[in-house]
Amino acid sequence: MPEVNSLWVERLTLTNFRSYVLASVSTNAGPQVIVGANGSGKTNLLEALSLLSPGTGLRRVPFVDLARAGGDGSFAIAAHAHTLSGPADIGTGLAAGSQTSARAEGSGRSGRIVRIDGSAQSGSGILADYLEIVWVTPAMDGLFTGPASERRRFLDRLILCFDHSYRTIAGRFERAMTSRNRLLADGVRDNAQLAGFEQVMAETGVAVAAARLEAVAAMAAIVQKRRERDPDSAFPWSSFQLVGTIEDDLARLSAIEAEDAYARTLRETRERDRAASRTLDGPHRSDLIVEHGPKALEARQCSTGEQKALLLGLVLAHAELLTERQEGAAPILLLDEITAHLDVHRRGALFAEILRLGAQAWMTGTDAEAFSALRGKAHFWGVEEGKIGALS
Repeated sequence: MPEVNSLWVERLTLTNFRSYVLASVSTNAGPQVIVGANGSGKTNLLEALSLLSPGTGLRRVPFVDLARAGGDGSFAIAAHAHTLSGPADIGTGLAAGSQTSARAEGSGRSGRIVRIDGSAQSGSGILADYLEIVWVTPAMDGLFTGPASERRRFLDRLILCFDHSYRTIAGRFERAMTSRNRLLADGVRDNAQLAGFEQVMAETGVAVAAARLEAVAAMAAIVQKRRERDPDSAFPWSSFQLVGTIEDDLARLSAIEAEDAYARTLRETRERDRAASRTLDGPHRSDLIVEHGPKALEARQCSTGEQKALLLGLVLAHAELLTERQEGAAPILLLDEITAHLDVHRRGALFAEILRLGAQAWMTGTDAEAFSALRGKAHFWGVEEGKIGALS
């Protein structure tokens, strides 16, 4: 990896993306503040940036839904960025006609194009070698009170920043589980077929659980470091516990023993799972329990403001961990409507953290005054009806 001082997008151009017919922004490595009324396209801009990383972006919607209404079904996102691999031109989008084929296939995700320095790539996974992007959206405000699946998704996104092969392992588990569920639903009782899928589930399921445990341990270590550095932080320290059968087994068994135990569980619970029409044991049922450290109180029981502070504490810890592992190159931060539920003290503390990290943070809000502490330290942009312009 070449020496990288920071990761940042120098130029971003959107064509037929969401509310934008054509828009371009050229800026520096510092914080960026995007101000505009609700529905003006602020989040669309962050979503475009999020698509410079692998996956489906911060909204997780079908690519065909990203094309501008009234257009030909295509869209393009082009960026000149300073990356883990040096300066690079990154492009992604959807070609005209992809919308029809994707709808016909029923996936909605077909046809995404990715180019690096003009060369076509086989998929979006390659983007992990260039940019690390971390985001917070209003939808994540319910992270601690929502279903366990949201917390697993949050943790899995974190792991992907450290282990780019994790997506492949998790995908193999999901496919094997889907196949087992289908066999059970169809009344198939061929033990050899079921055992084959269960063996893949055991191997990959234990690998998923182990990766999650490793990530939780790494996060706990960086949270402790942050706690020692700033015991009175506006973003309270958290404690974590990953709850699940496989995780419990890995605390006392070797990985091979845990695989054998999970395979045995799957074999012994076939009839129960057949009746339930789904697999009831595995890493897809695990949960991440987060506790407000100073109060020794589960995050789900905290106030809305405390939960927002805990969430930001986790995201900042994640960003700091990435920065350490990338030899000082902070990830790009996308912080949508970030000042909601934050008082003046916590807003100031957040801005100070961003400046200390040296991250290019793209922040949105409806009121420029909420970002007044960043005057002279950030670029301010106004968004209105699909147009972007610098604010004086």
